[in-house]
Amino acid sequence: MRKPPTQAGAGQLQRHLGVFDAVVIGLGSMIGAGIFAALAPAASAAGSGLLLGLALAAVVAYCNATSSARLAARYPQSGGTYVYGRERLGDFWGYLAGWGFVVGKTASCAAMALTVGSYVWPAQAHAVAVATVVALTAVNYVGLQKAAWLTRAIVAVVLAVLAAVVTACFTSSGADTSHWTIGTDTGWHGVLQAAGLLFFAFAGYARIATLGEEVRDPGRTIPSAISVALGITLVVYAVVALAVLAVLGPDRLAHTTAPLADAVRAAGVPGLAPVVRVGAAVAATGSLLALILGVSRTTLAMARDHHLPHALAAVHPRFQVPHRAELTVGAIVAVLAAFADVRGAIGFSSFGVLAYYAVANASARTLTLAEGRPPRIVPIVGAIGCAVLAFALPATSVLWGAVVIALGAAAYGIRKTRARS
Repeated sequence: MRKPPTQAGAGQLQRHLGVFDAVVIGLGSMIGAGIFAALAPAASAAGSGLLLGLALAAVVAYCNATSSARLAARYPQSGGTYVYGRERLGDFWGYLAGWGFVVGKTASCAAMALTVGSYVWPAQAHAVAVATVVALTAVNYVGLQKAAWLTRAIVAVVLAVLAAVVTACFTSSGADTSHWTIGTDTGWHGVLQAAGLLFFAFAGYARIATLGEEVRDPGRTIPSAISVALGITLVVYAVVALAVLAVLGPDRLAHTTAPLADAVRAAGVPGLAPVVRVGAAVAATGSLLALILGVSRTTLAMARDHHLPHALAAVHPRFQVPHRAELTVGAIVAVLAAFADVRGAIGFSSFGVLAYYAVANASARTLTLAEGRPPRIVPIVGAIGCAVLAFALPATSVLWGAVVIALGAAAYGIRKTRARS
């Protein structure tokens, strides 16, 4: 029998998400636009080493997810690594993680919105992106439960489309498994850059942790939901990558702008291509929905601690959502979606998110056995992996990401200095 929601106190969010809804929200974040778009630039970077890049991204994602799950069970509050860093490492590191997440994921929201526009109406991509942001902000405003139901539908559609793509590719007479062989064109820098690009598509499990204040029995629900969602995503991404590689090969895959649509054409099923376009738009919508949820919850947590304007900490008395944070995030994303470039937004986002997870791993390293510490090697590999992948990204992304992180640190120092004076 479904348990009733846990009642929230004043200024608190309501605990009404179970394991299933939390898993679906995680899947909606991860199985999104990344799998429809990231394979091509990853293949361009790694060549026939694409699968190595995918495996490396999966290892780093697993370490980050394990660290996040253990911390989320210990600190079931909105904010994710912002809270963990603050509690385990100190106020500055929590702030820096929260800053990296909010800034990076706000850029990611814009990228997802533009992906929707590119698939739905390429000639008016920016206008469609803005309209999508406005619509999803409205959905989130009236309550997370409605957002969770919408995410269920989105995940179901996307999984069905991906299953059709995989079936078409593997049953094609043109499928060639020799394309999976790693050739001499593979270099470690290319593999690392591919892993960084593919990691962008995995990072949605943080959404489960940032909703820690809205799940029932968080000590059990959060770790279970993160593990299940990541496991399903790993399997889906691996199967899709193998299928697309089998029909396109790494060279052809590297030069396509719509890899899954081109894969079904190469497989001899061109009529499936429009369905893939719809699936990509739906997937990007699901990712954007979950991203807005996550960013607004971290904004709420930082506003409660006065790292952001305290007015953003308000919780709507009827809908039990951080409505001011959601409206503010939605407005900023809408402006970015009206003018930003999708590739620049993705690179910038990846740097900020990897910085966020580096703090998560460092925080998990401080847990004791009684507090549910993960195996010692997990946060170490996770932290090193985050640093390596972050600095393997394109130079422009590294430069702008480092500048914005530094500006956030400087703002923190100025605020602390003024508070002491």
